[in-house]
Amino acid sequence: MYRYTLGFIKRKDEILLVNREKKPWKGSWNGVGGKLNLNETIDTCIIREIEEETGITVLPNQIEDKGYLTWNSFDAMGQGLHIFLITLPDDFHYPTPILTQEGILDWKKIEWINDFENYGVADNIPYFLPTVLSKKDRYHYHCTFNDKVLVSVTKEKI
Repeated sequence: MYRYTLGFIKRKDEILLVNREKKPWKGSWNGVGGKLNLNETIDTCIIREIEEETGITVLPNQIEDKGYLTWNSFDAMGQGLHIFLITLPDDFHYPTPILTQEGILDWKKIEWINDFENYGVADNIPYFLPTVLSKKDRYHYHCTFNDKVLVSVTKEKI
């Protein structure tokens, strides 16, 4: 089990992202999530983290476990995290931008997030988010970094 969760909160063709105030990915747009507490399940963790970071209350039937992400070395504690897709109703009202302790929350178009020419998004997201959004299966994504530069991302169905 990995010590972190990362959730992508989807509403229609948008994802709620946070422009992070802290490492890792400081200054980059990323999903919402955080560290598992002692004796906490990954589902409980992602629901708690979403509530803490956004104020949005999600139900267990709104979250999908999409697998996990690992890395060889990177500026983060631990070596992996659990990935979740959270689907909200198309008409869910949540006006942004919002400044929080974690950073700036804002809805971003999926097409914008997945653009490899977009240097504002955490480097590895365009490599795995399309699969997270389109496949029902769970995957293990592994990121290889060389001096904080993403070299490759592999994907294996689990």
